[in-house]
Amino acid sequence: MNLDKSVLKKVPKVLLHEHLDGVLRPQTIIELARANKYQDLPTTDPEALAQWFHQGANQGSLAKYLEGFKHTIAVMQTEEALERVAFEQAEDLSKDGVVYFESRFAPLFHTKNGLTHQQVVSAVLKGLARGQRDFGVRSGLIICAMRNMNVSLEMAELAVDFRARGVVGFDLAGEEGGYPPKKHVDAFHYIQRENFNITVHAGEGFGKESIWQAIQYCGAHRIGHGTRLIDDIAISGGRATKLGDLAQYVLDKRIPLEICLLSNVHTGATPSLEQHPFKILYQEKFRVTLNTDNRLMSNTSMTREFEAAAETFGLTLDDFEKITINAMKSAFLPYNQRIDVIYKVLKPAYAAIRQGMAG
Repeated sequence: MNLDKSVLKKVPKVLLHEHLDGVLRPQTIIELARANKYQDLPTTDPEALAQWFHQGANQGSLAKYLEGFKHTIAVMQTEEALERVAFEQAEDLSKDGVVYFESRFAPLFHTKNGLTHQQVVSAVLKGLARGQRDFGVRSGLIICAMRNMNVSLEMAELAVDFRARGVVGFDLAGEEGGYPPKKHVDAFHYIQRENFNITVHAGEGFGKESIWQAIQYCGAHRIGHGTRLIDDIAISGGRATKLGDLAQYVLDKRIPLEICLLSNVHTGATPSLEQHPFKILYQEKFRVTLNTDNRLMSNTSMTREFEAAAETFGLTLDDFEKITINAMKSAFLPYNQRIDVIYKVLKPAYAAIRQGMAG
């Protein structure tokens, strides 16, 4: 059954891995820069600016990919700006068929103009709440600590402080090489003692050891990217022939992998879509999910990620339903709320689309 783009746009989607500072509309960046007297933008033409971000990101290097964030972060230094960006994230995702998403960001990057971490998080939550009210798209917020900074425990405490107000988990992000996750073990032990949710960026810019540490030292419930898990799998003729201990553990424990196809090509985590480990991981029944990472930098959307997966790996509507339900099962929401979305939103919508296609 050939999936055309209109169907992929319509299907309900669940997004677990998207960075708030990587999704701004170019027009919004220009307006916020003007309002905040930020004069370092490469251009004030929205189309040229979008092009600039995408070109900078698409160079096969994570360090290069991250360069554009200095501009987005620079214009996100007031409560109004943070609220607006979060609200527009909800609006843009709702137009793309997303019914639940988790947004993540590092509050410590947004205090240059004197905002406290609490003010920063409150402003983002306000924008997300307004987005849910106006567009009906549900969301949760994940607080990121940074690997190369020594404030992870403070960020973990901040995440737990806001758990009753919409923060759903804690993440560790940033350059992997030279900054192993186990250096932040105090923060993760704190989160574990508080019975809270953990996802860790691992196996994107660095090898499988990074994934192993994220799970066994930091107690990760989900892995951001996880591309290098493929290093622990023996492959012959396009099929897995043997799983190493780590890959077997990830498979057995159903640890979700937050896969970001296009971004992984842009950062050089994989040489091409065709060579992306997603194919083997999905074949072997790992719990894979599809995500955008940074829509602005990677010039993507959930529909585009689905299109890429359909074209490259031949996925069907049934596959997308399975992946979307996997994502919802893996969301950092209470169990009964996850089940609610699966049975009241996802399954009926997929059934209706199937019927429409058959008719």
